[in-house]
Amino acid sequence: MELYRFQRGEVPVLLAIPHGGTALPDEIAPRLTDAARRLPDTDWHLDRLYNFAPALGCGFLAATQSRYLVDLNRDPWRPGTGIEATGVVPVSSFDGTALYRPGQEPDAEEVRDRVDAYWRPYHDRLSAELGAMRDRFGVAVLFEAHSVRRSIPRLFDSPLPDFSLATDEGRTCSPVLARRLANVLGAAEPHSVELNGRIRGGYGARTHGRPADGIHALQLEISRGVYMDEDEPFRFRNDSVAGIIPTLERVIGTVVDWAMEQSRAARLSVPERSSAA
Repeated sequence: MELYRFQRGEVPVLLAIPHGGTALPDEIAPRLTDAARRLPDTDWHLDRLYNFAPALGCGFLAATQSRYLVDLNRDPWRPGTGIEATGVVPVSSFDGTALYRPGQEPDAEEVRDRVDAYWRPYHDRLSAELGAMRDRFGVAVLFEAHSVRRSIPRLFDSPLPDFSLATDEGRTCSPVLARRLANVLGAAEPHSVELNGRIRGGYGARTHGRPADGIHALQLEISRGVYMDEDEPFRFRNDSVAGIIPTLERVIGTVVDWAMEQSRAARLSVPERSSAA
């Protein structure tokens, strides 16, 4: 099974979609309940929402396997809390429904095997590409694209906004870039936006975002009701998408512009070698 789709870009921005995959190995799918096999927690249609990004020069990394096989935005080495409570190999959905048939849940050894087989190759590729971009351009930006149901009573007391932008309170990304993006999203009336509100950023952004090392990471969650039907069959709504695609283009364009500004500044800060050297 192909673990991810990857394409290198021409600017120091990598668009990652860790939760858009739907593939499940043949030996895993029969162990799931009928409801789980419909994969309700998938980040549906994000490849269609962001299909303009390669034209702006961005690279992309998109997982192909379902988050029910392994969740690429979870820490394998510690239990999750809040929205991360579903774990690196989840056994329940976001609404608390069991994913596996009785007695079919993975044990600790299987969890380790899945991390080695599916989780680690994705993060190895992600880390290597961010490092390569930083070495080439002097800066790298990871833009993690996600979507989420507007209402998840198990996890949040009230509905989420249309856009949730997360940088772990500025730890994973330049505050200047975060403010620019929040301004772009805030101008997209009538949509609502939170910066580091109830969603603060998952494992991917928190681990790979190291601004002091020239690698910045941020996460954007879009409420699914903005662009699709939240219930089965999870239909992509072309009528709604027309209103948010221009906003997303401005968001990604702003990231690219900022990254190129930083790249030019990084090159200017490197002393020229003398002809005698």
